Amino acid sequence: MRRGSDFSICYGDEELMGSMVRHSEQALATLTCERLGSSGGRWLIGGLGMGFTLGAALAALNPAAEVVVAELVPKVVAWAMGPLAHIIGGSLGDPRVSLEVADVHDVIVRAPDSFDAILLDVDNGPDGLIQLANDRLYCNWGLRAAHAALRPGGVLAVWSSYPDADFRERLHRAGFAVEEVTIPTDAYERDVRHTIWLASKPA
Repeated sequence: MRRGSDFSICYGDEELMGSMVRHSEQALATLTCERLGSSGGRWLIGGLGMGFTLGAALAALNPAAEVVVAELVPKVVAWAMGPLAHIIGGSLGDPRVSLEVADVHDVIVRAPDSFDAILLDVDNGPDGLIQLANDRLYCNWGLRAAHAALRPGGVLAVWSSYPDADFRERLHRAGFAVEEVTIPTDAYERDVRHTIWLASKPA
């Protein structure tokens, strides 16, 4: 949807993201970088969206980094190269980036011990809103698969529009050390906050 210069991507009546609100999506990447450093490594970003997480990651990472973006919906990729190209900027053309039109769950399970960071922003929280199969990302065995796909010391970062104590406990049971951070939706709106879980695999 478009209103003037503002864009919104919706699923039915549910807004998934908008061009005016990007603070917490960028924080998903910057908080991960703060914990891993910017020395490079191999990152997996689940969900291209409007490219806010990807752009923040590229700004923080050095030229040696590699970033794989898995986007399930081909139309989102088409929008990124069309009406949203001015928002995405040059991120998809960055030589550090490879884009797969694929289910991020499938990318995770086929790549054990492959990533230093896995960033997930594919739903509005840890449940399968976009498709029920996304529940695989957040269930016990899905989190164990993410744990296996990370290299020692790696971080699984998950974005959510709401807190979820049960999900935090599942992360613990999967073997992660868990930090939960709440982030304002933007620099001006302090009363509405999003949640980011930063789950670290032991080194």
